[in-house]
Amino acid sequence: MKTATQYIAQTLNLNERPVAKTVELLQGGATIPFIARYRKEATGGLDELQIAEIQRQLSSFEALEKRKATILGTIEELGRLTPDLKLKIEDCWVEAELEDIYLPYKPKRKTKAEVARQQGLEGLAKILMAQRERDAEYAAHRFVRGEVESATAALEGARHIIAEWVNENPKTRDFVRSQLERFGRIESKLVKGKETEAQKYRDYFSFDEALKRAPAHRILALNRGESEGYLRVRVRSESEERLIENISRYYVKGSNESSQQVALAVKDAYKRLLQPSLETELRKKAKEKADADSIKVFAENLRHLLMESPLGQKRTLAIDPGFRTGCKVVCLDEQGNLLHNETIFPHPPQKEAQKAQAQLEHLIKKYRIEAIAIGDGTAGRETEALVKRIVASTPLSHPNSTPLSHPNSTPSSHLSNRALSEVEMPKVFMVNEDGASVYSASAIAREEFPDHDVTVRGAVSIGRRLMDPLAELIKIDPKSLGIGQYQHDVDQKLLKQELDWVVESCVNAVGVNLNTASKHLLTYVSGLGPKIAENVVAYRQANGGFTSRTELKKVAGLGPKAFEQCAGFLRIPDAKNPLDRTAVHPERYALVKQMLSDHGISTEKALFNAELVQELELHKYVNPGVGLPTLQDIVKELAKPGRDPREGIKEFSFDPRLKDINDVQEGMVLPGLVGNVTNFGAFVNIGIKESGLVHVSHLANRYVSNPAEVVKLNQQVTVKVLSVDLERKRIQLSMKEVDF
Repeated sequence: MKTATQYIAQTLNLNERPVAKTVELLQGGATIPFIARYRKEATGGLDELQIAEIQRQLSSFEALEKRKATILGTIEELGRLTPDLKLKIEDCWVEAELEDIYLPYKPKRKTKAEVARQQGLEGLAKILMAQRERDAEYAAHRFVRGEVESATAALEGARHIIAEWVNENPKTRDFVRSQLERFGRIESKLVKGKETEAQKYRDYFSFDEALKRAPAHRILALNRGESEGYLRVRVRSESEERLIENISRYYVKGSNESSQQVALAVKDAYKRLLQPSLETELRKKAKEKADADSIKVFAENLRHLLMESPLGQKRTLAIDPGFRTGCKVVCLDEQGNLLHNETIFPHPPQKEAQKAQAQLEHLIKKYRIEAIAIGDGTAGRETEALVKRIVASTPLSHPNSTPLSHPNSTPSSHLSNRALSEVEMPKVFMVNEDGASVYSASAIAREEFPDHDVTVRGAVSIGRRLMDPLAELIKIDPKSLGIGQYQHDVDQKLLKQELDWVVESCVNAVGVNLNTASKHLLTYVSGLGPKIAENVVAYRQANGGFTSRTELKKVAGLGPKAFEQCAGFLRIPDAKNPLDRTAVHPERYALVKQMLSDHGISTEKALFNAELVQELELHKYVNPGVGLPTLQDIVKELAKPGRDPREGIKEFSFDPRLKDINDVQEGMVLPGLVGNVTNFGAFVNIGIKESGLVHVSHLANRYVSNPAEVVKLNQQVTVKVLSVDLERKRIQLSMKEVDF
């Protein structure tokens, strides 16, 4: 029997030693980010993706072992478990093959074959299967008794038994399975009378494609159309008759009447048992693969969204635009705390543009606004135009002015002449507002802003997204962010597991300020979780913040294991111990101090001094517990302590000519933002309600198998309009032969 390590190493083609150490760490409660960052020597430098795959394969191994135990127990209870059968089951590592072995022993409902056995026809089935009896009907007459009223009925019953034997033969099932996998086709037909209701599935009214070539989005679309009652979907052999002939060659050994009966039984076995059973299996397998592919796309999109460039701690004015109900405006301090909120009505039907302009000018001056965030939904472009006119025509804020921390801080709206000469206009950013309404109505939003309505909360969310997308977006269910592909059709448990892992990965890659992070952000820090995160915030409130990482040990419920897992990912920017400001793990503090002391360097002097720390002779400090990978990470961290891996934010503007889809013309070259990446291409926001599709074949001047290789979420791109379908509101775009 294989061990978990052997199974995983062979499946993933990895060396057993690092796999064994990784499995040991995972089973000991270590998290993926911790293992990848702080246990490189043990794992041989495996990255997060490899460790996550080891974790998945470990779960698969454990599930397979559990299934084997159930099967062995069932067969043993039947008194049919032989040493050879037990060994065969224990040595099986493919789920489908395991179920094939189990099939003859599996409890069944009352089948046609079972009825025939109860009628005493198994003997006739054996005679026919031997194919030595030339006169099948003569042989059948001996079994005419009781409920079996004729030789014809006897032969039919015997064929049912033979069909079951054929169906339960592992070699036959494996052959048919492989043929359907290689040559099977998935086809769909419109359910009669559903033409009008099923228009969104019209591409599948008469559809036929090789199953192995069907992409994830197509499989999921067919399944959804079937579940909604609009399509009939099936998997069939490319050449059913030839497949039956090939099976028959294995069973039919002659040309007498017994052989003819066996041939009839084989055909019945295929059509009634094998084909339906394996069709179900293959469709399940296709669905699982489609789920995995779609979840992978969703996870990759989420990673790019969470790791989007942050503006940082800037005094921000955020606007949630609207027409009839007005634009909700909020002012936030550097930490994202709400200072002020009000509503302006610059657009129809009120058209109070001048009043709105005066209100915005006042707020920008009063709260010394450094950045303006505008939601990209309804009235977003119109609001952006208004704000840019204000910014272009009025001196507004001073970059070095004293920060505001609460609404009672009310600086003079009049700047000195010297200040006016040094002013810097606030930058204007359009912010993707997908999911903001979901957040604003959530329990988290109600807890954060119990005295404000959903419109205020939504505007705050837009502003905070600009300042730190990661910290804000983790409060929203990823399925509400508009970045998935058939996210409601895939396995929800697997989807949640994968997305939770992505969030955890991103949070720990960036690191968290222990004294300012919300409990929602802290929840995803390695080793914490909701309860301990809540306790961390409670301790912070009661004690005025943390002054060192060691204080974490005083938090209720945060034991030695949790401390080991979380400490390296939590930062204290103004800590007395300089290492508490970095990603260096406390378990290596003594080593770092020794290294620096040996070279006559203080810790404070080492920070941000790349040239100085490069002089450290790392090979002198290698020991059985610490290798060069860890030492090199320490040097990198000292050179750039607490470095944020996210890129700096870039300004972006849509083409001002576009207001709606009627303004889009074939041949236009436009700036755009990638709004969603799927298996079949990318949807690009060009500044209007309708996003355009860049099909995978138009992403680059070369073959592209995976769109994620070329584009990522919120990437700034330049696209060319290929076609505009006003009736269906569809825009086809291309990134080929476009300079960007």
